[in-house]
Amino acid sequence: MTRVTTADLDRLEFQAVRSGDHDAVARQLVDLANQVEADSEICRAELFVRAGEQWEMAQEAERAAAAYQRAIDDGGTTIIDARALLAGALLELDRVDDAYAQLERLNALGARNLPTYIHIAETLLAHSDLESAHTWATLGVERFRHQDVSPYMHDLLMELLRIRFRIRVDLGLDEDSLDRMLDE
Repeated sequence: MTRVTTADLDRLEFQAVRSGDHDAVARQLVDLANQVEADSEICRAELFVRAGEQWEMAQEAERAAAAYQRAIDDGGTTIIDARALLAGALLELDRVDDAYAQLERLNALGARNLPTYIHIAETLLAHSDLESAHTWATLGVERFRHQDVSPYMHDLLMELLRIRFRIRVDLGLDEDSLDRMLDE
């Protein structure tokens, strides 16, 4: 069994950026996920998520989707909810109905953090679904805007507000009270 630290993860991801061999790093991450100890700093599910992200960078959406599914099956906590990442990979595979079914399940359970809402809004925006991107961005802002948050979380909320504002401009919508939060 292996323990994986944030430093180990950073080293691997830097290696992928430096070498451009995202496939090899993804395989290493899956190997680590299969060997990681239960009390490791980086959990098995997060390692599967990071492998999926590397496979997406390698243009291997099918492998990415499989890694995200393994993260979901594992049930561990991940920075971005693996169901949101799986939905994005499914959209890349043109499995639109499956992708939106994932998003419906995630919406029913409630996405737990701002990075997940940001990812979903950006993914839907990239796939030209402005209405759904707007809905998810609005849900995220509404859910987190009244929470007493750290400076980091405040920055994430501002990022989501900027994404939402850009979507609203593209949709031709007038400024609303949430848009005005950007000016405060």
